[in-house]
Amino acid sequence: MTAPTTSTGADAFVETLRAHSRRYHDQHPFHVRMNAGWLSPGQIRGWVANRFYYQENIPRKDAAILSNCPDVEVRRRWIRRILDHDGTAAGEGGIEAWLRLGEAAGLTREEILDHRHLVPGVRFAVDAYVNFTRTRPWVEAVASSLTELFAPDLMAARLAAFERWYPWLDPTGLAYFRARLEQAPRDCEHALEVVTAHCLTAESQARAVDALSFKCDVLWSQLDAIDHAYPE
Repeated sequence: MTAPTTSTGADAFVETLRAHSRRYHDQHPFHVRMNAGWLSPGQIRGWVANRFYYQENIPRKDAAILSNCPDVEVRRRWIRRILDHDGTAAGEGGIEAWLRLGEAAGLTREEILDHRHLVPGVRFAVDAYVNFTRTRPWVEAVASSLTELFAPDLMAARLAAFERWYPWLDPTGLAYFRARLEQAPRDCEHALEVVTAHCLTAESQARAVDALSFKCDVLWSQLDAIDHAYPE
């Protein structure tokens, strides 16, 4: 049996993961313009309607990770993510909060739920991500979620931008972003614990980094498609 390749060390590994903040979608030109207050109401509505497809698929990707995970302790903690998005009753959870964001932006629930505004590039990117979590080893799927390392700063900046630049949007619709300020740090702490505990060789660490890189590409590709569909 070939001996496992020596790892680069936990600190260097985590530093490499965190370095992907430079590839996070908050750097995308569309997102930069959104935070600067330069988007029209139509562009905001287009972003909200398309991003909903990603939001409603988050529990499906987390369920895929759970279905492949043999570790009961990981499953007990990971399942909270599904409850956060689906809620435990009607009118609760992140998906419901995103629908309320859409209503605050001037969309109806019907037009969000029936995907009439969904552009092909967003559908393709999201479906590719869900398929990744279903078919790749569960630790790699967990690693792909580590974009949450950068999410709290993004959410705080996005919330401030919406409150400052888009006063026409009902502020009650911003509850999703406020909730993620607490949920994302908790989630990424757990995911990082899992990845650092299981990726102990250079090869496994490289696969984890590749998984995170793939997720960054998914988020970036979504904004590419939205930017092209809503130029003004």
